[in-house]
Amino acid sequence: MRVVVVGGGPAGLAAADAAVRAGAEVVLVDSEPWLGGQYHRGTPQHADSRVRHLASSTVWAFEGLRLHVRSGPADSPHRTPHVLDADAVVLATGAHDRVVPFPGWDLPGVYTAGAAQALAKGQGVAVGRRVVVSGTGPFLLPVAESLVRVGARVVEVLEANAFGAWARYPGALANVSKLGELARYATVLGRHRIPVRGRAAVIAAHGDDRVTGVTVARLRPDWSVVDGTRRRIAVDAVCVGHGFTPRLELAVGFGCRLVGGFVAVDGTGATSVPGVYAAGEVTGIGGADLAAAEGAVAGAAAARAPEPPTRALRAVRRGRRFAEALAAAHPVREGRHGWLTPDTLVCRCEEVTLHDLDAALDLGAADVRTIKLASRAGLGLCQGRTCGLEIADLAAARLGHPLPDADAFHRRPLATPLRLGELADAPLLPEEDL
Repeated sequence: MRVVVVGGGPAGLAAADAAVRAGAEVVLVDSEPWLGGQYHRGTPQHADSRVRHLASSTVWAFEGLRLHVRSGPADSPHRTPHVLDADAVVLATGAHDRVVPFPGWDLPGVYTAGAAQALAKGQGVAVGRRVVVSGTGPFLLPVAESLVRVGARVVEVLEANAFGAWARYPGALANVSKLGELARYATVLGRHRIPVRGRAAVIAAHGDDRVTGVTVARLRPDWSVVDGTRRRIAVDAVCVGHGFTPRLELAVGFGCRLVGGFVAVDGTGATSVPGVYAAGEVTGIGGADLAAAEGAVAGAAAARAPEPPTRALRAVRRGRRFAEALAAAHPVREGRHGWLTPDTLVCRCEEVTLHDLDAALDLGAADVRTIKLASRAGLGLCQGRTCGLEIADLAAARLGHPLPDADAFHRRPLATPLRLGELADAPLLPEEDL
């Protein structure tokens, strides 16, 4: 029984450990050199010694449960090919920052919150000397704390939603161990006298060749700007984060059913595709504790463990209550579209502006394929990973209905970039069959 786990964050690590404890042969494929994912960046984690770990490796294609992998630095022309036959696959591919566009968001000096934290935790590098952190969600607090610890002056932390929203979910908070962690962040920010403002956001960044300042404003509940509240702040860096977008390339490629933009799973982590399980942020955003619990459940099920991990199952139920409260307390509201100007880039890779997107819609584009062809949005290097969700939302708001194929922004026959030479010499069979 071989289980292949894709992703080495909290969910993937827990899945691999649970599967190997259940007696399966386990291969853990992760794109990073060290295990732990973004959550444990800077403090590498370790899997059970019986787990075969393929570091710096990506799954670029699959046929049924046969996975094609390349190992080595992404910029190396000498990556090693692997072909893995699996009896079950656990997808724990995580998520990346969701960033909403605003005028100037493409300037050097504007960072995603995750990138800023990765630089601080992984390399001890501050993205700037005077930094504003803006967006929505509790992730903004550890990002601000990370910046303070590497010497940046965090001028303000701006949360676009109201803090009071959590008062509607006291049960969800009371059961989560993160409360102590949040209290620690609050203590650090308080010690450094960093203002944390609710219902406020960075709505524009300014500068010629890099950021020199931002416009911030108070927001209404729908995120439209309150008149007369705009003010300008001098900064040399901005960190923005508006939640997370799941990495769905492999799940969509396998044909897994999606619900609400996430992989639909049953109580064991099984997807709609036989032999394919999913855990962590690809099934919903709920933090590292929930991801690890889901990984333990999915790993045990994938390895056909005789007994389900009851402790992990209880943690999943508890964590999903927190996840539901998190989604309700920190939505991304449509009023943000009013921050944009016609020349605001909505797709940075192909330099597509809001005006270009509107022109494509005026021509009759009403689905992802036609929008891509008419405007080139989503056809660049990121293939819609950064802009796809926002393009779909902007188009839906303009058309008055959701795009019929919004999930198509996640559809990529080659899940990761591959050189033509690598494609030409890719082995077709596993090493043991050659």
